[in-house]
Amino acid sequence: MSRFLFVVPPLTGHINPTASVGGELLARGHDVAWVGHPGTLAPLLPDDAVVFPAIDDVLEADIKAKRERWLALRGMAVLKFFWEEFLIPLGHAMEPGVAAAVRDFAPDVLVADQQALAGPAVANQAGVPWVTSAATSAELVNPLQTMPKVDAWVRDLLHEYAGGDIRFSDRLVLVYSSKALVSGEFGDEVAFVGPALTHRVERVEFPWERLTGHRRVLISLGTLNGPAGERFFGQALDAVADLDVQVVMVAPERPVPANVLLRPSVPQLALMPHLDAVITHGGHNTVCEALAHGLPLVVAPIRDDQPTVAAQVVAAGAGVRLTYSRARSTDVRTALESVLGEPEYAAAAELVRESFIAAGGAATAADLLEKVVAG
Repeated sequence: MSRFLFVVPPLTGHINPTASVGGELLARGHDVAWVGHPGTLAPLLPDDAVVFPAIDDVLEADIKAKRERWLALRGMAVLKFFWEEFLIPLGHAMEPGVAAAVRDFAPDVLVADQQALAGPAVANQAGVPWVTSAATSAELVNPLQTMPKVDAWVRDLLHEYAGGDIRFSDRLVLVYSSKALVSGEFGDEVAFVGPALTHRVERVEFPWERLTGHRRVLISLGTLNGPAGERFFGQALDAVADLDVQVVMVAPERPVPANVLLRPSVPQLALMPHLDAVITHGGHNTVCEALAHGLPLVVAPIRDDQPTVAAQVVAAGAGVRLTYSRARSTDVRTALESVLGEPEYAAAAELVRESFIAAGGAATAADLLEKVVAG
């Protein structure tokens, strides 16, 4: 049996796929551990998961506070913040904990999330083979290719931090999507394994008895963007108030129409089989979880990789894109009625679902990781 160490940032969407792949490796009898922020990891991993600390509660709170400020930024300030105040400092902060975990756990392979730069940095120093867990496919298509000066600036930051571009391993890059969504040419090291959904732990309680027989729609802006969603949530509520659907909205407390079930959080993966469509900001996890269940989408991207993910959904024919900052209730309503009423959207989502099944998910990822160990 072999030993696998997952290095992850304190971001739920980046931890979830590793929880699934790690669970598959554990089921096969391997030794598996995670290194990151224990408080963020604990709700998402099995009770007996081995976790090494690399981020304490003070740093995690500081990261949350910075991200709230980040939500108010626009244009190039967003990218500058992302690299100079989040990714690079996070890499430096995590390095001591990751180095200690590598020393104590002695992994055969280190699996580093693409936003956990400390993983490859430490692995290179320790001579441990490392691979990439790409929690979003957007950066694989290099969204900065049309901005060569910005792209060069990012590469300079990485070179200064680690002596080179360590975002992606040249040995193996696990991508939790499929070519039905992500177009382009990729190296042999890039493996589209589809969403990793098995072995996931969801500890959120949900009033299942309150689901009705209506068509059901989930509205969620994810775990990070909810606080910035006040205007959008209001427009969405106006859009669905008199529609013959039941809406599950993930948002802070507020007055809602009778057909809306409001919750601060939901067991999203467990909820998916009960839905007919999803309205989202375009987070990679939510989009792929919805498509893995053949659900059409309305996508209103806010920032980061979300515009790229939204474009992938539209290109696949599986959803409608809205402009987040300008979407009015009539826009949301029209888009939702389209994806619910026009069968082409559900048919396209079903094709993506079939591509995800063929990709193999966590089992394929585990097969590939075992091959890395075998050499």
